[in-house]
Amino acid sequence: MVSPVVRVAHPTEQVVTLGFDLPEKRNALGLDMVNEIDAVLDAQRNVPSILVFHSTTPGMFISGADIAELRDRTADDARAAINAGLFERIEAHPWPTIAAIDGWALGGGCELAMACDLRIATPASTFGQPELSLGILAGAGGNWRLPALVGPGLARRMLYTGLRIDGTEALAAGLVDQLSEPDALMDDALAVAARIARNSWRALELTKQALAQHRPATTAFDIEAQAELFESQDKYDRMTAFLERRKS
Repeated sequence: MVSPVVRVAHPTEQVVTLGFDLPEKRNALGLDMVNEIDAVLDAQRNVPSILVFHSTTPGMFISGADIAELRDRTADDARAAINAGLFERIEAHPWPTIAAIDGWALGGGCELAMACDLRIATPASTFGQPELSLGILAGAGGNWRLPALVGPGLARRMLYTGLRIDGTEALAAGLVDQLSEPDALMDDALAVAARIARNSWRALELTKQALAQHRPATTAFDIEAQAELFESQDKYDRMTAFLERRKS
């Protein structure tokens, strides 16, 4: 049996933790991880619960999408919205979600964190959207969740130039809600989850629905743009070069 890459725990009846456990790939977000997260979302859809996303390896959240998989994805894969669909489903969880971030939150890792309702990070965490350097775009929510959180100016710098910011800068910009030291990160995240869980579950659900009324309407443009880029030779060449650099 293949070992899971997402470790699920229930520290309390009302809190579920999803721990990314793929350190040999820097917790790269591949199809196995997507499917395992999806399974938890399905299981908890009708069970009042706060979800806490984290890494089982200190100093590492999600380094990005699995480039070896991404390089071979086609326009049809883009239209299937593998990552974008997952982040939509995380956002659609009826009750609040929390990302506890230590280390790299790049590309899909940053997008997953932004799909959560709250983000708690360590000062040394690193946030960035390097997709353009790989010949694709931040088509799983980065193009609209990032400016919604940090404003269009910083979002443009992060998207156009690949600028990375640390946890302290992310807090100042509004990308994260709280800073914690690494050894206190999970305790602090669970404390926030417990505080939220003291409220009425129905009131939480309706409040989240009310807040969602103000989000951008669709990701349709991102999906079609990504479909075009996924078929390009430039994307394939850039991702091949990335993988070769990682081997050396």
